[in-house]
Amino acid sequence: MKENKNVVRFIWVFTVVVYALVIILHELPQADYEPAFVSALPMLNAVINGTCFFLLIAALVAVKRKNIALHKAFNTTAMALSVIFLLSYVTNHYFSGDTKYAGEYATLFYFILITHIALAGISLPFILLSYYRGLTGNIQRHKRLVRFTYPIWLYVTLTGVLVYIFLAPFY
Repeated sequence: MKENKNVVRFIWVFTVVVYALVIILHELPQADYEPAFVSALPMLNAVINGTCFFLLIAALVAVKRKNIALHKAFNTTAMALSVIFLLSYVTNHYFSGDTKYAGEYATLFYFILITHIALAGISLPFILLSYYRGLTGNIQRHKRLVRFTYPIWLYVTLTGVLVYIFLAPFY
């Protein structure tokens, strides 16, 4: 099956825009005020990550049982939650900036944080391409890409929860 080059181009442009937004976010001066709802965003992000983790496992179980409709539904829900996560992440970091870890397990925390951030960034376009290929029925290319992207996305969702657990006392 031939891929729509405009969709693939959009995925790459979207990825660059997200990268630029995250970089710019860390360079902007922190907002002068913080709306009350912002304090709930770190926990919301952790809940979204945890939910995506279980949705991804459920999607794998569904496809192994050849329930493609359920597989698509779980993955579509995970994608929608990921968009909400991205909006929440940007909002939280715009108003609150970064939270510094001051616990006793700094080496473990920073290993998890760095791998989480790096793999989240690297995997973004490949997750989108995997989803697009599955949605459009390009199953062979979907399967080849998912072999690599699935475990990375699973790791990113799990470590997102762990980062929250480590940082929760410091919010």
